Amino acid sequence: MAYIRNYLQIASKNFTGGAFARSPITFNNCLKSTTTLSSRKFFNQSNSHVSRSNISKFISQSASQTSLSSNSPILLLLHPLRFETQGQRAFSCSTSQKFFIFTRSYARNRSKSNESKLNSNSGSSDNNSKNNNNSEGGENNNGNNNDDSSSNGNSGENPNNGNKGNGNKGNGSNKNNSNGSGDGSSSRSPFEGIHRTLQVLETTLQKPTIPDVYPQVLAIPITRRPLFPGFYKAVVIKDPHVTASVKELMKRGQPYVGAFLLRDEEADVDIITNISQVYRVGVFAQITSVFPANGGQDENSLTAVLYPHRRIRIKELLPPLQNVVSEAEVVSDSVQQTAVDETPNLKVSPQQSKEPETQYATSFLEDYNVSLVNVENLNDEPYNRKNQIVRAITSEIVAVFKDIATLNPLFRDQIANFSMSQSAGNVFEEPAKLADFAAAVSTGEPQELQEVLESLVIEERLQKALLVLKKELVNAQLQSKISKEVESKIAKRQREYYLMEQLKGIKKELGIESDGKDKLVEKFKEKADKLAMPEGVKKVFEEEINKLAHLEPAASEFNVTRNYLDWLTQVPWGLRSPENYNIKHAINVLDEDHYGLQDVKDRILEFIAVGKLRGTVEGKILCFVGPPGVGKTSIGKSIARALSRQFYRFSVGGLTDVAEIKGHRRTYVGAMPGKVVQALKKVQTENPLILIDEVDKIGRGHQGDPASALLELLDPEQNSSFLDHYMDVPIDLSKVLFVCTANIVDTIPGPLLDRMEVIQLSGYVADEKVAIASKYLAPTAKEMAGLQNADVVLKQDAIETLIKSYCRESGVRNLKKHIDKIYRKAALKIVKDIGEEEFPPQELDNVETESETPEKDSEASITTEPRKPLEVPSDVHIDINSENLKDYVGPPLWHSDRLYDSTPPGVAMGLAWTSMGGSALYVESTLESILTPKSNPSLSKTGQMGDVMKESSNIAYTFVKSLMARSYPENRFFERAAIHLHVPEGATPKDGPSAGITMATSLLSLALNKSLDPTIAMTGELTLTGKVLKIGGLREKAVAAKRSGVTTLIYPDSNISDWEELPENIKEGLNGIPVGWYDEVFKVVFGDISKEYATNTWLKMVESTAEEKENMDAARIHVINGKKENVLDVA
Repeated sequence: MAYIRNYLQIASKNFTGGAFARSPITFNNCLKSTTTLSSRKFFNQSNSHVSRSNISKFISQSASQTSLSSNSPILLLLHPLRFETQGQRAFSCSTSQKFFIFTRSYARNRSKSNESKLNSNSGSSDNNSKNNNNSEGGENNNGNNNDDSSSNGNSGENPNNGNKGNGNKGNGSNKNNSNGSGDGSSSRSPFEGIHRTLQVLETTLQKPTIPDVYPQVLAIPITRRPLFPGFYKAVVIKDPHVTASVKELMKRGQPYVGAFLLRDEEADVDIITNISQVYRVGVFAQITSVFPANGGQDENSLTAVLYPHRRIRIKELLPPLQNVVSEAEVVSDSVQQTAVDETPNLKVSPQQSKEPETQYATSFLEDYNVSLVNVENLNDEPYNRKNQIVRAITSEIVAVFKDIATLNPLFRDQIANFSMSQSAGNVFEEPAKLADFAAAVSTGEPQELQEVLESLVIEERLQKALLVLKKELVNAQLQSKISKEVESKIAKRQREYYLMEQLKGIKKELGIESDGKDKLVEKFKEKADKLAMPEGVKKVFEEEINKLAHLEPAASEFNVTRNYLDWLTQVPWGLRSPENYNIKHAINVLDEDHYGLQDVKDRILEFIAVGKLRGTVEGKILCFVGPPGVGKTSIGKSIARALSRQFYRFSVGGLTDVAEIKGHRRTYVGAMPGKVVQALKKVQTENPLILIDEVDKIGRGHQGDPASALLELLDPEQNSSFLDHYMDVPIDLSKVLFVCTANIVDTIPGPLLDRMEVIQLSGYVADEKVAIASKYLAPTAKEMAGLQNADVVLKQDAIETLIKSYCRESGVRNLKKHIDKIYRKAALKIVKDIGEEEFPPQELDNVETESETPEKDSEASITTEPRKPLEVPSDVHIDINSENLKDYVGPPLWHSDRLYDSTPPGVAMGLAWTSMGGSALYVESTLESILTPKSNPSLSKTGQMGDVMKESSNIAYTFVKSLMARSYPENRFFERAAIHLHVPEGATPKDGPSAGITMATSLLSLALNKSLDPTIAMTGELTLTGKVLKIGGLREKAVAAKRSGVTTLIYPDSNISDWEELPENIKEGLNGIPVGWYDEVFKVVFGDISKEYATNTWLKMVESTAEEKENMDAARIHVINGKKENVLDVA
């Protein structure tokens, strides 16, 4: 054995396929029925050295020239001379084209005399050799010798048959052959190594066998798919107990296990604890090799390569750590083995030769926590080889294999290896193996593959394997289809790309068209040359343009840079529109577009005058605050037209994303600059008028606070270097005129409001509304209704009635809607009254055609010619006045602002301000019950008053009680009166302190039982001492007072400046009386009321008799003395 280890190497790989040898045989059997081939001529002619590939080539050529059957072993004898040249000797033994090469080094120089002597001895001992006088040295090609290994291992040469001149060692007929090589220094012949090698192989290579009966095995559960006999499978074992047991099996030379498929596909166990975990039918497998799993990182896991031999069934599962079948029983079973199976492992274990009686014992596994099973062999049921059904299914399986092989190259290789490994030359001779192969290479469901394994009837197994294989064919066809579609698309794109590149190259060579990227760079540079970019912006532009020039058009960064350069060159750097500083022109434009709004017009004229004197204007931030419909947005357009500036408007109402103002970062997909940069791109000037609408309704979200972003935008000290997130370069906005609009200033953040110049726009009075309706709204509505040439007249009294009874809001938006409605009704009436005969001729034709043409031909009537308007006859005349106005807009919504034509005692008329404008606010006070000497005083309040207004009512109540006690002490009204104070229109929330004097006046009117003048209205906040404080919204309140027919308006003297600023048309007919204390209000409202009247008004109802007074005094005494008697009871 030492000789073998030192001088022989055994290689068990196939020269052609590289797979493990399937059927190894012993040397003694190899010599029987062996074909011997000579290598001398092959290596001499091809001048090839001895190698695995060259030996394989030699075998193939020799086999093609010699009649060899597929089962015939080949004995390859390589001549010593050739091996001496290469320093090697080789021996090959094969079955089914599986070769084993043994190599040994030899000395180059051999003694020619010893060689001749050895040749003569070997030749004389070969009794069955035949003489052969060919050029190859007379090698024995007769493979039918039945002698022992020594005789058959010789070259079979006759020493008397010398072929002269070939120079091959061992070929001479006698030792005096001059053509032989050798220095004669050694007494050993090169053939001695071959003789000794053959002798050692014969004695040491014993035939390994697989037991037919192995009643108890280690059970290894496997997942995903079962094993099939004859096909290798590598399994990973992670359980340390199973790993240790497998190593022990390999050490003892008993590498046999049972492999069974787990029913649960998700399970990952190495020990079977319940028989229901696995399918009962599995395979008896041999462990051919083991090696660490995961590259040796896990010491407790290993990978075992299993080679299944036959089908087995579990009879009984033995739980872990319990005694199993006795050793003697296993030994007895092993002695009875009769069949001789072939093993894929050539390695011979010492235990196999020394202790054959215990090689299958499994008693040592009782110390391991593993699963053992008692099994029985399963044999295929016999079948008729000539069965037509079996042969037909086999043919179909072969046909399906061919179809799959054309679609899947991996299948093609597997089929080739399978066909080479078959002992029978015809698959029809081994249909069972064909079925197992079909199931082994298919990717079917585990259940389907297990059914193939469990099928013992060949016909049934073939049918199930065919079903699995058909599914594999469908899958392969689908994969092939998808692959072809993808390849077709890729090829089409590659072809298009290739052609486009060729086209670009051709155009570039011909000079027809330059590269698109170069043209883009040139375009950006041309646009930049026309702009007066600041130095910092120029530097950024140069960097970006250089980046674009070095980027590939297909790169994602290319589009980002191109878009950025596009925006950078779209900003009007240094471009301004010429401004018009003509005051007369501005006045004409403002008066043409708007009626009234003198404050706004004066501010714009001041702006123009300053710009005319300085020669330039700086951007200002104006904020128009007023009720809806007064023209805040439209006045912005008029200002832009008066200044000859470009106009851009955007609304920030409900805006919650700060990126809408400051822009997005360039790294985001779809990023773009903010609204301000977009405005500059649109107007293409540095000095436009930008209107920011609804600034009081700006929102706030998780994307940031847009109101805070507006601080930088609207600050004159900062907007000269406004930084947009997308542009990332400072932009000068100091020349932009910003105009903001809002309905109220309460919701505008303080820092933002501080940066704006607020201009209040009050509501229009009736006279202004009439003028606006007559000059602007009615002509526009008439033209939009198609009545510009018709005799339709909206009378002045109709407009006044419309304003008084339908449209009382501060603005004119609702008034415009009603006027539009009037003219639409007039248009409908005209069309109905005229009739169809007045239609234009083409219109009549269209009407007739529509009635006769079916719907399917409606497309033929489509035309691009403009439609001619209907000409209203000159005799048509419509007058719309106050009497027939309800025919156009319906019945009046309001009859008057007045709730009372003549006010009863306890009712006073106040004034209120809302976002819609001013309105009349009445305050009512009345007694809850009849006054009696026994009644208790109280004050209840209704009318959905806010907290501030409730406090004002309490202040007024306290003040009037103090006033009555001071001025009219005999009037004890408030000592007995239970008063209910109410503010009408209870559905409308009300709040504010400006109704203080109105509430006090209402309570005094009730206490004095005196009605007030219905033409007197008042507003002002009252203190406990009677001081009248300043209020807001005097203009709106004055408008509401005038609309309600008020002639006298009482207001705080702190608002005198506001009163003086009121237009004359508002103050006309109004007598404004400023007051500082409530005593002044009392004189205006109640006049010189006599003290006697004020004292005796409620005297009889509140005065007690003498007896009642005596009882009252007695009650007081009882209370003072601590008695518990009730006052009423005492009385």
